[in-house]
Amino acid sequence: MPIAKEQFVSINNDSPPPSVGVLMLDTQFPRIVGDIGNEHSWPFPVRFRTVRHSTAVAAVRQDAKALLPAFLAEANALIQQGSMAITTSCGFLVVLQQELKQALSVPVVTSSLMQIPSINATLPAGKSAGVLTMDASCLTAAHMRAAGAPPHTPVVGVPQEGAFAQAIMNDLPTLDVVASEQENVAAAMLLVEQSPEVGAIVLECTNMVPYAASIQKATGLPVFSIRTLIMWLHSGLLAARFDTPSP
Repeated sequence: MPIAKEQFVSINNDSPPPSVGVLMLDTQFPRIVGDIGNEHSWPFPVRFRTVRHSTAVAAVRQDAKALLPAFLAEANALIQQGSMAITTSCGFLVVLQQELKQALSVPVVTSSLMQIPSINATLPAGKSAGVLTMDASCLTAAHMRAAGAPPHTPVVGVPQEGAFAQAIMNDLPTLDVVASEQENVAAAMLLVEQSPEVGAIVLECTNMVPYAASIQKATGLPVFSIRTLIMWLHSGLLAARFDTPSP
């Protein structure tokens, strides 16, 4: 006999939720809730390993590929500890995506920028994703190519003299959260003002996630980040199980 719709039950697997390994830059600035480096930002287990000497300046303004051996070593350590996927704490590290993917035994997502092709595929005609970044002068066509994103993707950065960029790039021990939020929202508003074709915003910087809701409220647009990418990835690592009860 047919089974009524309400008899279907969706439950999670009984095994412990898989953990995601996060390759952290070597920093001291505060990582508030929402930041990738705060364990309370995640509804599932995460493991962190710091890649020594990988400062924000080294990742954003210098040749990040020079950091590859250190990132590989720490990524393998995370995998040995049981991590079932690997990510990084800086969107500019997308330039390491191919090397890490080829060398590691688990899925790797280095940057929120990798979502741009999929986002563009969903948006209405004439609309495309735009990027809010830590430093627009350093986000190059090479980063976009590594992410599989169009090189002409609209980009706006936060003010380099502002509280947010100063705290992150100079690795300060304090962070003005109110000013940082205001600066991120203002930069997002500038992005949509300068590029009316923007139909969704991608936060390149993993430290911008705490301000995503405010950015969305101010712009009225979907906002994607490293958090949306990792939540998607983790959903594949822990598939739901659907049990059909006996009649």
